[in-house]
Amino acid sequence: MKNVEIKLRAHHGMCLAFFEGKGYSAGFTAHMAQILEYLEQENPTVTVVAEADCICAACPHLANGICESADLVQSYDRQVLSLCDMEEHSVLPWREFAARVAEYILSQGKRSEICGGCQWSSICKEKEALYRL
Repeated sequence: MKNVEIKLRAHHGMCLAFFEGKGYSAGFTAHMAQILEYLEQENPTVTVVAEADCICAACPHLANGICESADLVQSYDRQVLSLCDMEEHSVLPWREFAARVAEYILSQGKRSEICGGCQWSSICKEKEALYRL
């Protein structure tokens, strides 16, 4: 995965913070775990987007490059970008992006305002309580 442009959906900054090995399918979950490991180990430069990214590539809900819930997830992305005072296509190191998400959203208890209706929200809610201690 070296020297690869990493496009990352803005809201995936939250998903990755609380990822625990569950996902839409075994293939998706394995792919997300691999992406997270790479991000944490290599701290690559990421381009933060509001469109399908490297994680979405393995999602069973992606058809012809478009998410089945495109409007919903794009609203998540736009809210993350706004709260983190970023614009789409901002380029920065992974750890800096993760730190912004942590500081401006997760530690402020704003995650549920953005994606509280997500099917994975219960996982994040449990981890979020520990995160803010």
